[in-house]
Amino acid sequence: MEEKKPQKSEKSTEKRPQYEIQVTQKGNELGKIVIELFPDVAPEHVNNFDSLVSIGFYNGTAFHRVVPGFVIQGGDPNSKSKPKETWGMGDPSQTRVIAEFSQLNHKRGTISAARSNDPNSATSQFFICVKDVPSLDGQYSIFGETISGMDVVDAIVNSPRDSHDRPIDKIEMTIKKLK
Repeated sequence: MEEKKPQKSEKSTEKRPQYEIQVTQKGNELGKIVIELFPDVAPEHVNNFDSLVSIGFYNGTAFHRVVPGFVIQGGDPNSKSKPKETWGMGDPSQTRVIAEFSQLNHKRGTISAARSNDPNSATSQFFICVKDVPSLDGQYSIFGETISGMDVVDAIVNSPRDSHDRPIDKIEMTIKKLK
């Protein structure tokens, strides 16, 4: 697995939690992605993610958007059991997280909060950059990074997809906290 050097934040002295995302497709394991979150940069986004992981919210959700050369996106509750056409639309009753923009850059492996046009509309959905995307800097809340498993991210983004960038075969995740 490819290892990454961590991004330096403004105050990176705090202990950073790590999570393992187990990824499966059609019942077969694609692999594991290990991420590290930045409570010193985006505490509300990290708290939201941690709370959702602790209740098993993400288990069975999908990476519902795969855009080669850009991102993979997942975490929509609709992707558990609703029609594919609703994936990515989210649940309007979910708690919204206020934007926490920083000086960090959207580099390959960055974890950032997905949202609508409203910067304060992030909920459970997140994306992982598959390459450096400087056009997103200062526009989306970065709250972590991938520390191993970019080979899995690459496999996800290269999956066959439909005209709406949804994988043809559902790519599911299960997330657990490591530390």
